[in-house]
Amino acid sequence: MARTKQSPELEIEVDGEPFLWRLHRQPGWSSDAPVLHGMAIAVRHAEGQREAVIEFPPGPHPRYGAPLLKASQIAPALVARAIASAIAAGWDPLSRGKTVAIVVDATGA
Repeated sequence: MARTKQSPELEIEVDGEPFLWRLHRQPGWSSDAPVLHGMAIAVRHAEGQREAVIEFPPGPHPRYGAPLLKASQIAPALVARAIASAIAAGWDPLSRGKTVAIVVDATGA
């Protein structure tokens, strides 16, 4: 069985609630079609199970040989704004159900 590497979960507080997030997808080229996609983060409430995958738009084309993005390089303010936007879009982090995919802009709104 193949083992996948997951980035560690980081803690963040949004509107007084604790959330755990991790880098879900690196920005880069899609394997299905020659389409550039942005990074995505996976978020869940510290006491909940339902996860949201928040997708950002693609930025500038990555340079060949550039190092991979790490979760610690992502601004906490950007993550907090994206989580707040996901909640405003209807994600209920304490509910049960399938993972929700939410697309935000480059500022996380």
